[in-house]
Amino acid sequence: MSKKVKIKQVRSTIKRLESQKRTLKALGLRKIGMEVEHELSSSISGMIEKVKHLVEVKPVK
Repeated sequence: MSKKVKIKQVRSTIKRLESQKRTLKALGLRKIGMEVEHELSSSISGMIEKVKHLVEVKPVK
């Protein structure tokens, strides 16, 4: 069984780098307060690391 994580956007993309905005969009996040679930893979981990200051990450049980 793969690990799943819940990613919630908690900060705005205003005045952020374009690459960070595109990373959030690729994760499926558009607005503050939005939450998505993803399988934890190396690519998702890298995306989370890139925008860790804008999101909260919690494991899904």
